[in-house]
Amino acid sequence: MGTMHRSGAPRRTNENAKVIITTILGIVFGTFIGITLPSLSFKINLPSRLISSLDVAISGDKSPEDFGSRKFPEIYVPTNPRGAELLPPGIVVAKTDFYLRRLWGEPNEDLKKKPKYLVTFTVGFEQRNHINGVVKKFSEDFQILLFHYDGRTTEWDQFEWSKSAIHISTRKQTKWWYAKRFLHPDVVSAYEYIFIWDEDLGVEHFNADKYIELVKKHGLEISQPGLEPNNGLTWEMTKRRGDREVHKDTKEKPGWCKDPHLPPCAAFVEIMAPVFSREAWRCVWHMIQNDLVHGWGLDFALRRCVEPAHEKIGVVDSQWIIHKVIPSLGSQGKSENGKAPWQGVRDRCKMEWTMFQNRLADADKEYLGKMVKD
Repeated sequence: MGTMHRSGAPRRTNENAKVIITTILGIVFGTFIGITLPSLSFKINLPSRLISSLDVAISGDKSPEDFGSRKFPEIYVPTNPRGAELLPPGIVVAKTDFYLRRLWGEPNEDLKKKPKYLVTFTVGFEQRNHINGVVKKFSEDFQILLFHYDGRTTEWDQFEWSKSAIHISTRKQTKWWYAKRFLHPDVVSAYEYIFIWDEDLGVEHFNADKYIELVKKHGLEISQPGLEPNNGLTWEMTKRRGDREVHKDTKEKPGWCKDPHLPPCAAFVEIMAPVFSREAWRCVWHMIQNDLVHGWGLDFALRRCVEPAHEKIGVVDSQWIIHKVIPSLGSQGKSENGKAPWQGVRDRCKMEWTMFQNRLADADKEYLGKMVKD
């Protein structure tokens, strides 16, 4: 009995010591792990959708704060568009369009079909029924944009097509005022061709898709449909010829054309119904003056934007229009000094023509002067 008592005491002491040592080692190991883990990183490749779900589930509303506090790299890219030098090129979107998008769903599923061409009309509500007929000549490949000079826009939704059209409204402004401000080349670069038309054009003999086919076939960068000879005709160049698809030159009155390759005998279309290629419009837009809103004189200078102009500017004869000569914009003028509103508008047009010619001549002279000095 005594032997059993003496041998049991050391055994209990050893067990207690093991417990104490194990506890101490556990504390030490736990402390070590606690200190070490924050400095370690583990990379696990997970599907992007799962990562997005985890981000939302874990971070909740904190992700914008985390993104905002993230330190971005220092960037300066001089080849970026002006003003965007501090951005990585991959995030820069220098151009836009008039494509209508939804407020829901995946962005890449917004557009079932992208319009290839842009057609603009500067309109008043009084011409709504006529414009309704004109728009029907343009297929779904054409984006319709209406500039409203009378401030009336919502009433146009009586026509179904109007609900998918673009509407821009400022009272008593011309199509060239609108074009300079809303048709910047980087805004309309998504469209192969840009139509900038008046509101009083008859289109009974016009088909827009066939017109585009002919423009491409004959390599026209700047064009217009031929004009019915008996209606609103000013220049021989824009008169429709019934024996061909397209013409690029004409004969005018004696003394009007010193060079058969220059306006108004060639390289010339009028400003009532011009059609520009994307590349030509980029040049023409820069030539439009901010304060000269009627565009008079611009038609004689369009040749500066394409080369050779007498080959790339022309009139499409087999798709022609009728100028109805409705002086609707003239009624938007103001009666001054005993003159009717339309007379004041007409006088402004003539004055702008002279001013544009003088500015262009002065710009040529200044440029040539600098070239001589250099």
